[in-house]
Amino acid sequence: MVNKTFGKILGNPKNVFWEALFLTVVIFVFGLLLGVAFEGSRLDRVNEYYAKSEISLMDVLALNSLIDLGDADCKELILANIKFADRVYEEASLLEKYDGFGKITSNLKLAHQKYDLLRTFLWINSLKTIEKCEEDFSFIVYLYEYKSEDLTRRATQDVWANILFDLKKEKGDEIILIPIAVNSNLTSLNSLIEKFEISEFPTVIINNKYIVKELSSIEDIKKYIN
Repeated sequence: MVNKTFGKILGNPKNVFWEALFLTVVIFVFGLLLGVAFEGSRLDRVNEYYAKSEISLMDVLALNSLIDLGDADCKELILANIKFADRVYEEASLLEKYDGFGKITSNLKLAHQKYDLLRTFLWINSLKTIEKCEEDFSFIVYLYEYKSEDLTRRATQDVWANILFDLKKEKGDEIILIPIAVNSNLTSLNSLIEKFEISEFPTVIINNKYIVKELSSIEDIKKYIN
């Protein structure tokens, strides 16, 4: 008798519907929590890298002050800038990779903004370095739109990013590459952009002198660098 009753309950279409709905909700909630946990793990790693980059930035700024006092040389300052730029570039590339997985919270966007601030600091420090030092070195600032909704612009930015990446691989320590998202809502960055009277992106600024708005190959950049 009990077996028959139990069989009727399982065979009831209404019960099957609610069981399926319950199972779907459980899977959805579990997947959401798992996704948040994974993002939290990635964010912890990014924050750890960022803390180390902050220390490197403070070290570069301190070295810059020593140059003013005459207690350090330009070669040491330029090398420190290059190493810091390479660290930030590699860590920001990792952030871009994480960001490509899709955001569940806004934490990764905030981390991206923090790295753009670091790169803005690097740009400003490179401007100071080029004024103080006569040694040959080049720095390239790549301004682009983060998560642009314009598909054509996004495709263009992908091409430019690949060209600049190939140039950095070829030139190594001879150049400082500084990619910065212009829509990071940073007052200092906006002030620098206004100084160059730039309103269209992507754009490349080379050694604070040359502005490149059309980029199709590495050769378009090489003619401007030292």
